[in-house]
Amino acid sequence: MSEGSLDGVSFMEDYTYHFEPGREAVLGAHMVEVCPTIAGGRPRVEVHPLGIGGKADPARLVFDAAPGPAVLATLVDLGDRFRMIVNEVQAVEIESAMPRLPVARALWKPYPSLGESAEAWILAGGAHHCVYSTALSSEHFRDWAEINGIEFALIGRDAKPDRLRDELRWGEAYWSGR
Repeated sequence: MSEGSLDGVSFMEDYTYHFEPGREAVLGAHMVEVCPTIAGGRPRVEVHPLGIGGKADPARLVFDAAPGPAVLATLVDLGDRFRMIVNEVQAVEIESAMPRLPVARALWKPYPSLGESAEAWILAGGAHHCVYSTALSSEHFRDWAEINGIEFALIGRDAKPDRLRDELRWGEAYWSGR
């Protein structure tokens, strides 16, 4: 969907959370499967101990993602249908060196807030792994879900977990009647 875009799309997962009041954020990272199209600068190739699985130490890309608007998207199997869940986020610059985290990483502030987005993500059944994109918007994913007959749940700037809970209940009635 992002063909021709100068921005990127990558595999991602939440790595850790920053709960300092007023500076709440999520640090996303992954060891090998992150695409350099989201990099804010030139990625470095580094070899570091793997520490699991008894395998050789892998070469990996190490970089920080570019700041700017982005989305997180995941597709979950609910048994009788699929649900596309999208959270709009603002990627921010990583201010501190992370020598003990030699992987590709992104720091973002989720909308509407870390607490509300986490609650909404869990209510919607969001997965641990997701797609992180600076090339695609929530509308791209909404259109894709619509084309493919897939339920869509948006966690955006104005999202309210209580409202989303109601929307998911209404969606359950709609999707079970199809």
